[in-house]
Amino acid sequence: MTMNTDAMHDDPLERHLGYWMRLVSNQVSGAFAHSLSQYDLSTAEWVALNRIERTQDLTSSTLSASMSMTRGAVSKILDKLESKALIKRSASRDDNRVQFLSLTRDGRRLLPVLTEVANGNDDRFFSVLDESERTALRLALQKLADIHAFRNVPIE
Repeated sequence: MTMNTDAMHDDPLERHLGYWMRLVSNQVSGAFAHSLSQYDLSTAEWVALNRIERTQDLTSSTLSASMSMTRGAVSKILDKLESKALIKRSASRDDNRVQFLSLTRDGRRLLPVLTEVANGNDDRFFSVLDESERTALRLALQKLADIHAFRNVPIE
């Protein structure tokens, strides 16, 4: 969608950065969610798989905090991942009330495939930017997230 910049200045909506951020974000995240649905996964499940893979001795309450979600919501995500045989819960040796999360063999095999899906989605939308533009965009977005203390993991 190429737009005449003079026409853009006539439309008050299109003068707002938030409008453009939302327009791009909706397309990028929607395409990614669609790609994940082909693996019967949601974005939240993908985020959880990544967190579980990267964090040793992760519990559901720690995962809940790191994803800024309620324990109940995370429990539902974990139940789905467990039913798909992508994660397992193991009782702690010290306290059997504590359950640690880990990926199953299937989960470990699937995660690199999903990483390629995520990388391909980024490439699809952002490859039109050169590396310096991509870096500048990432840094600007990270700066905004840091300044405003945005901590919620984007899962929608």
